[in-house]
Amino acid sequence: MLLETTQWIWAAGALIAMVALMLLLGRAARLTGLAPRGGGQRLRVEESLALDARRRLTLVRIDGRAMVLLTGGATDLCLGWVPETAP
Repeated sequence: MLLETTQWIWAAGALIAMVALMLLLGRAARLTGLAPRGGGQRLRVEESLALDARRRLTLVRIDGRAMVLLTGGATDLCLGWVPETAP
């Protein structure tokens, strides 16, 4: 049994209202500090160097610490953490 046209309109309106309410609450949470602003700041690619046609040396910063990765070839390797320099 098919819903009548008015019921479809009410359902679509309710769905739009719920999505708008979720977006509004998300924005309010970010403005009040309940939710983190922005994202992706914990993991960042600092620099990348092509060693040859397949392999690449990449410096990645994770939570303020730097790590060197060797990607490509048969396997990917974590070469280790870069020591912190004292100021």
